[in-house]
Amino acid sequence: MDVEIGGLFGFILVVLDVWAIVRTVQSNAGTGAKVLWIVLIVVLPLLGFILWLVFGPRD
Repeated sequence: MDVEIGGLFGFILVVLDVWAIVRTVQSNAGTGAKVLWIVLIVVLPLLGFILWLVFGPRD
């Protein structure tokens, strides 16, 4: 099974992932939690972003 994300959806996903990473870096979470969230977002862009929205660090 090959899943390919491209075009406008891919661009929007990249923008949202960058936004999530910036918000994670700016949060008050510990360094380990920040690194874990950033790795999760980079390795699994769509699933990582969704998990970050639900469980990610809050301000």
